[in-house]
Amino acid sequence: MAYGPEQRGTLVVENGVVQRQDALPGHQHVVRLAAAQIAARARPGSFVHLQCDPALPMRRPMSLMRVNASEGWIEILYKRHGLGTERLANRKAGEQVSLIGPIGVPFKLDDYRARPLLIGGGVGIPPMLFLAEHMRQARAPAPLVLMGSEVPFPFTPRPSTILVPGMPDGVIATMPLLEDWRIPCRLASRQGYPGCFEGVVTGLARLWLDALPVAERGQVEVFACGPTPMLKAVQMLAEKYALPCQLSLEEYMACAVGGCAGCTVLTRTLDGPAMKRVCVEGPVFDAKTVIFQ
Repeated sequence: MAYGPEQRGTLVVENGVVQRQDALPGHQHVVRLAAAQIAARARPGSFVHLQCDPALPMRRPMSLMRVNASEGWIEILYKRHGLGTERLANRKAGEQVSLIGPIGVPFKLDDYRARPLLIGGGVGIPPMLFLAEHMRQARAPAPLVLMGSEVPFPFTPRPSTILVPGMPDGVIATMPLLEDWRIPCRLASRQGYPGCFEGVVTGLARLWLDALPVAERGQVEVFACGPTPMLKAVQMLAEKYALPCQLSLEEYMACAVGGCAGCTVLTRTLDGPAMKRVCVEGPVFDAKTVIFQ
């Protein structure tokens, strides 16, 4: 495998066992897998390469939404689209699922600023939940989590009781799990969902940043995962307000271990522009280094 020295010894091949499979609106599913070795090594932003069905040799990269190292399980949110995920959605409790992981460079794990801002869009929501839970367990400053989706959210939103100064009037919808953890969260969509910001999630982030006093804005650092247009907008926001920012990129991956170089992106380095493999040198990058094309 093409992993660097810092990643050797962390990657495992493991047969996870389906513990539960929950069907959600919008053809979405959450599968919980008993996978103790991967759970012990996983960090926010890392992912697994998963075999949807024994009859389908091609694996799928799947980000991790929740991990419980002490109980030895991982959770994955995915959308049913195509033969592979259709087969995965039919896997029953007790069945084995072959996994390779955890793969990739994670988000930073400590030394957070006073106001972490987590932005997740669509399939980029799971890594933000994993990161928020990590911050909570690490007793880091509570982040503000902003989520955007153009399909039904993979949970039933409810009104938040946590005040978030700078939010537009009526934007009160939140993710129940984050609310239970006392982590402030707000939702954005252009589908007219009750309590959500009517617009893209980066628009909501911009309004919140604009409402912050300058001194408090300087305490913000940004973490984001989502489709490329959203990440470009996040990069522009971070540049406008001179905020540190980490982006988890989404690229198609064939091997997911750095061998095929099919997931390369253009980045800035000290030696000039260079192509980096998202699966090995990412998926998390400093926003300043990414050159979107």
